[in-house]
Amino acid sequence: MLIKTIPVGQLETNCYVVTDEQTLDCAVIDPGDESNSILDYLESNHLRCRAILLTHGHYDHTGAADSLREETGATVYMNRLDDRKNSDDYVFPYTLPENGKYYGDGDAVEISGLRFEVIATPGHTRGGVTLRCGNALFTGDTLFKGSCGRTDLPGGDMDEELESLNKLCSLPGDYEVYPGHMDSSTLSRERLFNYYCRLAMNR
Repeated sequence: MLIKTIPVGQLETNCYVVTDEQTLDCAVIDPGDESNSILDYLESNHLRCRAILLTHGHYDHTGAADSLREETGATVYMNRLDDRKNSDDYVFPYTLPENGKYYGDGDAVEISGLRFEVIATPGHTRGGVTLRCGNALFTGDTLFKGSCGRTDLPGGDMDEELESLNKLCSLPGDYEVYPGHMDSSTLSRERLFNYYCRLAMNR
């Protein structure tokens, strides 16, 4: 499994391209902007995008999803709670296309040798999810290195956020943590040093 981080947009959202190196099939997680940069990476490395996986519905994580879908034919996945069709919140501008698919807690998306398991992690938004693939957790805006996602926007809830952090920290073993913004980390580090994770585990 090869993981490429492409920061995109004014908020420097981390878009991730996760590739099965045997087949060169890949999934793109949170293409928030700059579709040309993402497509250039796919083309230059001869990758085939099979799925576009959204961790939540905010514009800085969904902004390039449609243009990427149109160029690659990939299926877009998201939690129905953050779809514009199912929410009156202005912060969720994205509407899943007709051939898109909803996913939720316990679901999985398989692409060649890659298996993305969906963990519901609401708090930053109602429909926020974390994607587990091998030893990697793609946490969107739920868990950051040393911090967590804000909960003061529509659909945010601090109690749910702490429950979600506790769910992640309770996973057995260790994982590489790939957040929606800023640097990557490890789950063991966040259990030890992240104030919000420690608060969540000690509630």
